Amino acid sequence: MTIDVPDTALAREATAYVRDTAGPLLYDHSARVYLFGALQGRRRGLDFDAELLYVAALFHDLGLVAGHRTDRRFELDGADEARRFLLGHGVAAERARIAWTAIALHTTPGIPEHMEPEVALVTAGVEYDVLGIGYHDLPADARAAVVAAHPRPDFKRRILEAFTDGIRDRPDTTFGNVKADVLARFVPGFERTDFVTTILDSPWED
Repeated sequence: MTIDVPDTALAREATAYVRDTAGPLLYDHSARVYLFGALQGRRRGLDFDAELLYVAALFHDLGLVAGHRTDRRFELDGADEARRFLLGHGVAAERARIAWTAIALHTTPGIPEHMEPEVALVTAGVEYDVLGIGYHDLPADARAAVVAAHPRPDFKRRILEAFTDGIRDRPDTTFGNVKADVLARFVPGFERTDFVTTILDSPWED
């Protein structure tokens, strides 16, 4: 069970851009996200746009990278970069929208799998590579081939470090999402915003 990287001008330019911009850790992770997502898509019998899935996977963590960060959630920064890239290369607005959505929702479990295949599969690839969700869904030889092509040395520690570095200066963006767990573990003094407290402390009288 193997998956080929799309051999199109758009895919090649996306590869060069992200590889040069994001560095080896995030580039290899993002390439694995595509490969694992595509393998899961094949296993699930989904009809997906491989080129679009590839670009969305490559860009999904770009919002963690210095020079691409704003004061918003990092998912939005990556999504906007992908949309700009796609539209700048003449991709139809609807395809760019799907890529944007895939990246924006890739840390929001339970929703992407009910949307377009490319949206579902970016999240599936992220969950497989980072969290090990569905680890045994894919054959060991397929998994080994992906890791041989895009190694993951000391990945758990390094990706958590990248998450921390990418969001430590915008802690308010972690409210209601999993990245609050990252800052709680690795940033001394971080206090997560509590949903219940926010309701009780709202200006409403009752």
